[in-house]
Amino acid sequence: MSQLIASSKLKMVVGIGATGLSVARHLSQLGERFVMLDTRQQPPCLAQLKNEMPDVPVALGEFEIDSFDGADEIILSPGLSRQIPAVQAAINLDIPVIGDIELFARSANAPIIAITGSNGKSTATTLVGEMCAAAGKKVGVGGNLGTPALELLDEQWDLYVLELSSFQLESVYSLNAEVATVLNVSPDHMDRYQSLLDYHQAKHRIFGGARQIVVNRADKLSVPLVSEKVKQWSFGVDRPDFGGFGLVEQDGESWLAYQFDRLMPESDLGIKGRHNTSNALAALAIGSAVGLPMDAMLSVLREFRGLPHRCQTVTELNGATYINDSKATNVGATLAAIQGLSGEQGLSGGKSLSGNDNKTESKLILIAGGQAKGQDFSPLAQALIGSVKSLILLGEDAKIIGEAVEIVKGSVDTVYAGDLTEAVKLSHEIAQLGDIVLLSPACASFDMFSGFAERGEQFVNAVRALQ
Repeated sequence: MSQLIASSKLKMVVGIGATGLSVARHLSQLGERFVMLDTRQQPPCLAQLKNEMPDVPVALGEFEIDSFDGADEIILSPGLSRQIPAVQAAINLDIPVIGDIELFARSANAPIIAITGSNGKSTATTLVGEMCAAAGKKVGVGGNLGTPALELLDEQWDLYVLELSSFQLESVYSLNAEVATVLNVSPDHMDRYQSLLDYHQAKHRIFGGARQIVVNRADKLSVPLVSEKVKQWSFGVDRPDFGGFGLVEQDGESWLAYQFDRLMPESDLGIKGRHNTSNALAALAIGSAVGLPMDAMLSVLREFRGLPHRCQTVTELNGATYINDSKATNVGATLAAIQGLSGEQGLSGGKSLSGNDNKTESKLILIAGGQAKGQDFSPLAQALIGSVKSLILLGEDAKIIGEAVEIVKGSVDTVYAGDLTEAVKLSHEIAQLGDIVLLSPACASFDMFSGFAERGEQFVNAVRALQ
């Protein structure tokens, strides 16, 4: 693609997908002059763009080094790296490169709650949104989850709750959130980032201009360097201190607590697993930061049963529980699921999901594999011992995982499956009373599926076919 316009400054929107379409609609409403670009000849939202805005110029094909020289601002899709040579050339010419979240922040008419993290951000975002609604607030919820941020813009909202990815945050400069949090940081998207530090720095752009922050006491990488004037809240599954949410033990039962006050038994949570308890505590901290009433927040925590494909209980079959955690597309998410659902750390009261007393360690049958995204799977090996009795691997990079966990070969049975249906059948043959069959792939899904949702749906269908 050669230089599109050599003079007459204008905005260039790069990427014609759902986000690019939302940007085009927004700029059109503002009366801005812009063009749309995409390297693909048939980008997913091209027909819709032409139908809605037939007069907007469109350029398709590979970028050349001077493709963006005529722009006064570039709005880059989060799916595209800022390291693309043509984008870097524009940056070197001091042409601003922003994303849809920066545009959103410029126009937002209500306080923003901004949530990111390697794992749990969709659950936490949904919980906070429902807590706001339960408190009688008019709230717009979206971003990386559900509705694109720019399509949320509306004068009616009292609050915005945004889930934000590291890709979206790379091009944010003035978010100025009322409350911002990085729930946790573990290696992810290492095929895009040069190092964990690079990824960490992208996540921490969420704190720019924030008035309040929420940090995870158990994860130092979630804690930003901010002024002491910025109010700080904390959460964790340990005993809380001043300004913190956490867990306390009372008469052999674990309770969610704020500072030194018990709030509700952990067993009353609608979502199960210690990692989800952490998400619930994060949501309480965020909601408290914006003044939501405690009763409304606790009511949501009792009723909320979790999001599809995120530690979603499918069914119990012959005394074994089947759980769909297809959204676990990185090692950190799978580690959280293993730890959260193991008998040692997960289910309160030492009971399995089936309600049976489980005085010994919970035994998981883990189905994992897919596209590795350049991840290091060695941390998975230690987590398998004592929690996972069988590991079923499938997908493009199954052997990479198998080699990484070779050290536990004597403790954990490892088998390979040709596809997900075969993996489910193998798990059914292995499963015994009280076991948990967990699909938590630790990998992207694009080698075999259109996305994590299709992978999860196929798992659910394969499990139901066993009945």
